[in-house]
Amino acid sequence: MASDTKAAVLFDTTKPLRVIDLGIPELKPGQVLVDVAYSGVCHTQLSEARGLRGPDRFIPHAMGHEGSGVVLETGEGVMKVSPGDRVVLSWIKGSGADVGSTVYSSADGNINSGAITTFMDRTVTSENRLTMIPDDVPLREAALMGCAIQTGCGAVLNSAKVSKGATLAVFGVGGIGLSAVMAGELAGASKVIAVDVFDHKLEQAKDLGATDLINARTQDPVQAIRDITDGKGVDFSVEAAGLVMTMEQAFLSVRDAGGLCVLAGNLPFGETIAINPMDLIRGKQVVGTWGGGSKPDEDILNYIDLYLKGKLRLDKLVTHTYPLTGINQALDDLENGAVGRALLDMSLS
Repeated sequence: MASDTKAAVLFDTTKPLRVIDLGIPELKPGQVLVDVAYSGVCHTQLSEARGLRGPDRFIPHAMGHEGSGVVLETGEGVMKVSPGDRVVLSWIKGSGADVGSTVYSSADGNINSGAITTFMDRTVTSENRLTMIPDDVPLREAALMGCAIQTGCGAVLNSAKVSKGATLAVFGVGGIGLSAVMAGELAGASKVIAVDVFDHKLEQAKDLGATDLINARTQDPVQAIRDITDGKGVDFSVEAAGLVMTMEQAFLSVRDAGGLCVLAGNLPFGETIAINPMDLIRGKQVVGTWGGGSKPDEDILNYIDLYLKGKLRLDKLVTHTYPLTGINQALDDLENGAVGRALLDMSLS
């Protein structure tokens, strides 16, 4: 068994991540060693790397919370997976042991890790962050199940429960927003309105099922949505950009008397949104969603079934792939709006 791994480690939120060698510790009961194939790169990780999530008392630490790979070894008591199993790694808790953290060794001292980290080619993961998948599912597409699909599709199907014929607006069409767009089409929404500030991302949303596109740089999205919906507003909106403005716009864009806004994006630490209570009195509603209200052991397999039937076009969701050593470029490109969903491919490192 390999005794080390390469990992992208956060030492300082004002500096790039460093890819270094880590020593893998002995597995605790309930832990699993996974050979990582792909890792997703998302805005939550970007915010963490940039120091936007508040004080980080765990630095230096490994990062990444969505991926796919193959089980190498299991700790005492693990029943859910076995060596050789192909798995999705997700920050969203499923069944199994919940082991909150581990510590790796390195030439720079101890490196902290949470229950799951995926910006590394081998990782120690808590049993309840793993879901076994069939052998015929490509690991590239499977990696998206760890966060993007569960959160985006779940926001639409679990949290909003969008019904056939309903109208839906999605604010921010990165990985989570594009997943929400696909889920809107799956749910049979009559309108799936994509809102973003980049035309190339809007075109990708159109390819994945959006019926209407709004560039918020050139249009007032709230007014544009009212125009599309005969002045009423949409039945549902999903906010996936993680900005004060888009959260407020997503709420304002839903109709009175029952319109529901689901917040999936994360604001920087300390930022808040403003809501006029009269909008609530008139019947607009707003809720947050934690990972799309997903149950990984059930939902991941359901999404895989949809993918295998050609109803969930995961291959079109990935726009850029990087080696592990390209993690900082991946984060920069994500920050600049250049990517839809980016993946780290460990075979390129």
